[in-house]
Amino acid sequence: MPNYIWAFLIAAVAALLLTPVVIRLAFRTGALDAPDARKVHKKPIPRIGGLAIYAAFMVSMLLLLETAEIPEETAQGVIGLFIGGSLIVALGLWDDYVSLPPKVKLFGQIVCAWAAVAFGVRIDFITSFSGEIMYLYDYVTIPLTIFWMVGITNTVNLIDGLDGLAAGVAAIASLTICLVALRMDILVVAVVTAALAGAAFGFLFFNFNPARIFMGDTGSMFLGFMLSGISIVGVMKSAAMVALVVPVLALGLPIMDTTFAIVRRWLAGAPIMKPDKGHLHHRLLNLGFSQRQAVLLMYVISAILGSGAIVMTAVSPRTAILILLLIVVAVLYGAKRLGILKLKATR
Repeated sequence: MPNYIWAFLIAAVAALLLTPVVIRLAFRTGALDAPDARKVHKKPIPRIGGLAIYAAFMVSMLLLLETAEIPEETAQGVIGLFIGGSLIVALGLWDDYVSLPPKVKLFGQIVCAWAAVAFGVRIDFITSFSGEIMYLYDYVTIPLTIFWMVGITNTVNLIDGLDGLAAGVAAIASLTICLVALRMDILVVAVVTAALAGAAFGFLFFNFNPARIFMGDTGSMFLGFMLSGISIVGVMKSAAMVALVVPVLALGLPIMDTTFAIVRRWLAGAPIMKPDKGHLHHRLLNLGFSQRQAVLLMYVISAILGSGAIVMTAVSPRTAILILLLIVVAVLYGAKRLGILKLKATR
């Protein structure tokens, strides 16, 4: 059986075994998420489930990466990603216990991203659809990479609003990047993303509605950080322009939701960092969807976007551009129909 399948299975089983342990730890240490006006749960729920995701992922990696043939140019980036991912878990755990101020958390995320960059996780060139490569200077590469990693970390963090939503979307995005990596014969990326998907799927057994545990910032930031980093280490290193679009579409749902939130608040003159109840999952609940129905619908949207990313790697550049334009039009139409850009309806 291929290593990437083993990676998925080991991580999934490890998450199933470790999550009950983390639930007990959360109750003993007081790591509980209390309900409030923006949240949909009605009683305190353990919120450090990300520890189980991280531990399951690392168990899979420790068992399999020793036997995997990692190219020298990729090995250092993978190590940097693991170091940065471990740091982001520590930051998320700290936040889950003491609720860090937003500026402190943002600074910590930048430090974690810089640690990964220091080990070679970098967007060091971009390509056109014709295959022309333009290499970037360090003064562009470093801030661009940090911006991408911090941005994706926070987009996954922001959609963690319903039971099972962030874990399921992250798992679908991981599988999308895994399949694209297999098409491009980047096996180490396939193994890492398969393990990430397995850890998220195993955790979903306890996190799907009604959730017995939340992943908290420990989990959502770890998943976002790892997805942003592994897309750079693998898929973005391809000389095909479509490779830049793959991680954007794979993570299209959280990116879309976050982008619309920023635009919505800016148009209304509200602080961009101020939370509201205008996210896609809030809109679906307002339309009468149950939690499960809303989450399953968002899974379908993520799967469609991911499928679009995979198809784009198998067609001509002209067809890929057409697919991308159709997706953009569909997203804008759906946003208009749901009123996502209107802030008044959320107050």
